[in-house]
Amino acid sequence: MSVRVTGGALALAVASLLTACGGDSSSGSSQAAPSASLRVVSSEPQWVSGGDARVAVRGDADLLGDARLRLNGEDLDSEGFQASGDGVEGMVRGLDEGDNELTVWHPDHGTLARLTLTNHPVEGPMFSGPHQYPFVCTTVSELGKQPLVDTEGNEGFPVYDDQNQQIGLSRDCGIEPYTEYWYRTTGGQYQPLPDGGSRPADMATTTLSDGREVDFVVRWERGTINRFIYSIAMLAEAGEEPGSLDTGLWNGRLMYRFQGGVGIGHTQGSMDYNRRALQPDVLGQGYAIIYSTGTRMSEHYNMQVGGETALMVKERFVEEYGEPLYTVGLGASGGAIQQYVYAQNHPGLIDAAIPVQSYPDMVTQTIHIGDCELLEYYMDATDKDNPKWATTKNRTWLVGLNAEDDVEDPLYAAKQQLGYGGAPGSTECVESWRGLTPLTMNPYYGQADNQQQMQPAGLMATVNWSHYDDLRNIYGVDGDGYPHTLFDNVGVQYGLESLNAHRITPEEFLDLNARVGGWKDQKDMVQEGFPFLGSEQDVMNDPSIFDPWSSRNMTLGSDPSSPAPRTEGDLEAMNGAYESGMVFRGKAEGIPIIDYRPYLEHELDMHNVHQSFAVRQRMRDYDGDADNQVIWFADARPDEDYSAVPLALEVIDDWMANLRANPEAGVAGNKPEQAVDTCFETDGSLIARGDDVWSGALDDGPEGACTARFQVYSTSRIVAGAPTEGDVFKCALKPVSVALEDGTYGTWQPTSDQVNRLNAIFPDGVCDYSQPDQGRPEGL
Repeated sequence: MSVRVTGGALALAVASLLTACGGDSSSGSSQAAPSASLRVVSSEPQWVSGGDARVAVRGDADLLGDARLRLNGEDLDSEGFQASGDGVEGMVRGLDEGDNELTVWHPDHGTLARLTLTNHPVEGPMFSGPHQYPFVCTTVSELGKQPLVDTEGNEGFPVYDDQNQQIGLSRDCGIEPYTEYWYRTTGGQYQPLPDGGSRPADMATTTLSDGREVDFVVRWERGTINRFIYSIAMLAEAGEEPGSLDTGLWNGRLMYRFQGGVGIGHTQGSMDYNRRALQPDVLGQGYAIIYSTGTRMSEHYNMQVGGETALMVKERFVEEYGEPLYTVGLGASGGAIQQYVYAQNHPGLIDAAIPVQSYPDMVTQTIHIGDCELLEYYMDATDKDNPKWATTKNRTWLVGLNAEDDVEDPLYAAKQQLGYGGAPGSTECVESWRGLTPLTMNPYYGQADNQQQMQPAGLMATVNWSHYDDLRNIYGVDGDGYPHTLFDNVGVQYGLESLNAHRITPEEFLDLNARVGGWKDQKDMVQEGFPFLGSEQDVMNDPSIFDPWSSRNMTLGSDPSSPAPRTEGDLEAMNGAYESGMVFRGKAEGIPIIDYRPYLEHELDMHNVHQSFAVRQRMRDYDGDADNQVIWFADARPDEDYSAVPLALEVIDDWMANLRANPEAGVAGNKPEQAVDTCFETDGSLIARGDDVWSGALDDGPEGACTARFQVYSTSRIVAGAPTEGDVFKCALKPVSVALEDGTYGTWQPTSDQVNRLNAIFPDGVCDYSQPDQGRPEGL
């Protein structure tokens, strides 16, 4: 390490502070006890990356005037430190990898403050465990080529853990940061700013949040952090010196723009710059925007890697520009999940959140979505002659999710032709979730961007293409090298709620639970059939490949008289999901949250509205209330015409201003007038606003104005008796004899033969949701 020694740069910075305050280095009481403090501004001290950190020194000015800043025992050159508050702030560079001791030392009083900074490589990891290989780098497409601005469609090149297959290419996809200047055209596109300083004729202007109208020019930095492509964007003056970090057009607010999707890793990914990394309606107000392909869930769903990446990207921003007034998150679907999960796992990363079309997390969606095809197959094939399942809406009785005749099942005709049952309409399981169960579970099927680059001769057999394997650092692996898995349906009584509501008969309930089965272990799975692979012509030649339910990978059993085996998940995987923070437990009490959702149940959109209330209930379970979260819906029937996101940004800004002015009142005590549960018409006009508009969604009270307008559906596990939170991986069990006595079956009084069948179906007992679930570690 090379550290330049200085005699008094820190003292000069403090002298500047004193001059600004009208004092001098000899002022103040000589009787005051020596005091100083050190704080890492850009990150937590244990999570520093890249060899540098922005540090604040606070304390008595007369003492700091003669103090020295020391790194690992050597005086630091503190040139560039600036007066800030009651001290100074600036960059400390040249950190060794690992632990570094930073001290404030005074010639008369010795060490006034000490702090350990733990530095990690910019390539990562910090805490997420070994990097994933094989991995496709998309920053360059061939040796020596410059970084690509838009990596969409770039095939990239693969890297492996044992050796780099192309000499001279980074094993961790690293490129040096670089900055370009772009402008927004009057036609609504981004273009590179011409060299030479000429103003393009089609340059748009924008109005900042303070009312100034300026040219829409963007300073755009890109590079790689934690192997993924990051972006930092901010408005700039045209013609500024390259490398300038001028903040004259920045309104002090930072947005972390998260992105959704469903991915299983193995790729650096591509950047959505037009809509997200350079989101014009936000950037144009003067916000700075940070973004990373590592926080885009279409590349992977490892929220530990994502959170780590987000911390490192924000660290980079703060090192360059200083602390923002606040950081607000924005993102839909997987981008919404990240806001909840990172608020829980990494307090301080974001100060406010606007999750759109949210879920609490991804991993607990697999609980009920893993049921989807089991139940669809039962209705389409096993119980195909039951006329109930030919009525589309009736399918909600089992899957819980919505079903609509207006949304056509694209395979209905084929199922009829091949002798299966079915309904002319569709369920959310079919319309939105089909294919995601094999993507999560099947090691042979998973789809990854640039996947063809990872299949040279002899390698394909070593790659497990599943969500479970993407998280092997969290879930652990078995003796055969397969990742532990989460799905468990032992003791689950499918259709229980519908039995008690007399929608299905006791005989139908018993048949369903005897024959529904579960999912095979990964080691026993085989490749998928049609429509995932193959063609319609292939089906005509061999009808057996028709398998939209992935039934070839179900544990259906061969003896109709013997109950089909259920699936038992792995406790190590479940514990890992909780302990790593992959599960949102409801811990998000310190930040304002506007959970916004266009109502799309009529489209069977996968972002079902139940999820907003599942989030709220988890927050209540964790902290006793969810007063920092408000839920907004907008009617999207028949079409989505209105977005409440711009209004949400305004309300968040007011909320944060109130918090700065009156911090002792807390988040709930600083709500502006519009920070309350609300629902809007399709054109954005108000339907209702107030604390009781969602009454009935999570309680048995009368329906509120918004609850009455927007029907909330459930899930297969809620139909099976599980709570609305939806976070029980493995239920506690109770004997069938207890269930027969405690009211589990409502008015049904089973015959002795039916009791025998219940015991045969559930030899270990049935789910007891009144007891703690078995997959949650104690204390979580």
